[in-house]
Amino acid sequence: MSEDVEDSLGKRQSARSAHLDRLNSLADQKRLMVAGPHPSTDSPEPGDAGFSGSLVIAEFDSLEQAQAWADADPYVAAGVYQNVRVKPFRRVL
Repeated sequence: MSEDVEDSLGKRQSARSAHLDRLNSLADQKRLMVAGPHPSTDSPEPGDAGFSGSLVIAEFDSLEQAQAWADADPYVAAGVYQNVRVKPFRRVL
């Protein structure tokens, strides 16, 4: 789970392609369960309001590998995220 810096929309747009490439790679490996942004407004297309963060649920062999993957995200390098938290997840349904 990540939290964006304020006014992150421009930074998101510049790094989006590389960010999605990494997610698509996980999906191709059948390791991605769900991924998407948190709109800043109650709308699937928030426009200039942008996004407040993102959620990625994926399978990794260890928490350390998940953290390393998250730390290498293009959104981190572009300064989109002010905080990234990696936590274990147990699928029930």
